[in-house]
Amino acid sequence: MELKKITSQVVEIAKEAGEYIKSQQQRIHDIKIEAKGIHNYVTEVDKNSEKFITKQLQELLPESGFIAEEQTITRQSDTYNWIVDPLDGTTNYIHGLRPVAVSIALRYKDQIILGVIYEIGAQEAFWAYSGGGAYLNGMQIHVTRTAKLDDTLLATGFPFYDYSRMERYMKLLEYFMQTSHGLRRLGSAATDLAYVACGRFDGFFEYSLSPWDVAAGALIVQEAGGKIADFQGKDNWLFGKEIIASNDIVFNDLMQVIKKTMYD
Repeated sequence: MELKKITSQVVEIAKEAGEYIKSQQQRIHDIKIEAKGIHNYVTEVDKNSEKFITKQLQELLPESGFIAEEQTITRQSDTYNWIVDPLDGTTNYIHGLRPVAVSIALRYKDQIILGVIYEIGAQEAFWAYSGGGAYLNGMQIHVTRTAKLDDTLLATGFPFYDYSRMERYMKLLEYFMQTSHGLRRLGSAATDLAYVACGRFDGFFEYSLSPWDVAAGALIVQEAGGKIADFQGKDNWLFGKEIIASNDIVFNDLMQVIKKTMYD
């Protein structure tokens, strides 16, 4: 498999899906919106985008399976599986806000080997493949070299259905409000990770996430020189519903604070 070539093809698929998503936003008040759960929404645009993406990906790798957010296709494989978020930031989209992104990753057995994120509003395509570095619109990107938590700008997300850990999480937010340049909540975990990879954020953490939220972004961060873990500093970030991403210098300090606050 020529990962570089496939990555470029996936970038074009993500861009095409992004153009469709953007074209539909002007008629958002006419679009059917459903609630999948508490404060968790899906539109017909999400579903149509996913159908388009998965159809194109099937043509690239006919033997592949899928882990797709809207489950318009549910077939999985023992080898190659695409992990697809057809519209990350649906609540932003409904309200006419940015960022909104398409996120596509390819997993071979237990390893993510390809990741593409297309942020629609800024028309920014982030991509990476194993061993190939990370890129934004063709230019190689790197994480920051920030060495102290006091000097970091951090991104996070607010839980929208799992409030069982809120007390500890609020303590964590309070700590970082006082010991960083600030916290930002954009509403798209895929975009948050892409922004860590290109140096706009020094770190990102969030819980109550799904594989399609983080798969592509995690690889892009790693290929940009960053580190990824769950809240305990372990590797269960893809299916463990929690993730920390940052540059490799400040990572341990960030992880230790999060681990102590959320688990000890």
